[in-house]
Amino acid sequence: MSGTRTVTETLSGTIHSPGRLDKALADATDLSRERVKALITEGQVELDGAVATSPSGKVQAGSSFSIHLPPPSNPQAIPQDIPITVVYEDEHVIVVDKPAGMVVHPAAGNPDGTLVNALLHHCKGRLSGIGGVARPGIVHRIDKDTSGLLVVAKSDVAHEGLAQQFADHSLERAYLAVCAGHPSPPSGTVDGRIGRSDRDRKKMAVLPPDSTRGKHAVTHYKTLEKLDNGALIECRLETGRTHQVRVHLASIGHALIGDPVYGRTPAAIRPICKALDFHRQALHAARLGFIHPVTGNRLSFSSELPDDMRELIDQMGHSNR
Repeated sequence: MSGTRTVTETLSGTIHSPGRLDKALADATDLSRERVKALITEGQVELDGAVATSPSGKVQAGSSFSIHLPPPSNPQAIPQDIPITVVYEDEHVIVVDKPAGMVVHPAAGNPDGTLVNALLHHCKGRLSGIGGVARPGIVHRIDKDTSGLLVVAKSDVAHEGLAQQFADHSLERAYLAVCAGHPSPPSGTVDGRIGRSDRDRKKMAVLPPDSTRGKHAVTHYKTLEKLDNGALIECRLETGRTHQVRVHLASIGHALIGDPVYGRTPAAIRPICKALDFHRQALHAARLGFIHPVTGNRLSFSSELPDDMRELIDQMGHSNR
């Protein structure tokens, strides 16, 4: 890469989903597809050591890439007219059903096109200011490639009340996930500290019980359906750590189908994922319940499995074992 521009970060890795370059790079990183297109056009992407020039160019699995991220010019999120699914809204809170592929808030590599940008437009700027200009209203997050329910604060009093509920773990949160293999026992609890991996600082890991690093994390899981070479499970969270469900399930040998970071999809399921173009962790935030921070009423919401996960389950088929 020529030039003297100072960059804040360089993302490097290997392509795991062949096809269009912009889509393959979006699948392999936390960047949006639109952001990847812009970086390719700006000459900030290298593929197998050469500068990439076409977002629509074809790329094969196994190709190496480097993406050079320029420093952000303006951290303040701007309103953008992006469609969102609103499940509930009043003057203090808004609950949305986030699609897979959407980043929650602007950050390095994703300056726009996020849920926050969409909410600023939808709410006409009326979001809590406690999270700062880049994260207005954001009390919790779900990963870019996780779909499902998210509550956002529109007022400061709501933000403070919701933050307290997250801190004391009094909210109800349940995820639906498709994992590799059949957990044994079929229901159980994973109790393990989660912190940065010693081997890869970009990943989280379950740490030794006596570790002074990381944070205590508890996930309760229950098998709902046995599938061929996998299972549909429900995970209820006592805590809300980064990548908690993904890390905990991988730690007991049942990584999520499609997870490019914490697991390898079983060989028998890879053709199904390829045929469905399924290249994300099979994880959906299906239920969310909390006490309204202003009215004191108990609110509870649910979200059906998205089509891509339902198709994955249907194609995997039910197991007789």
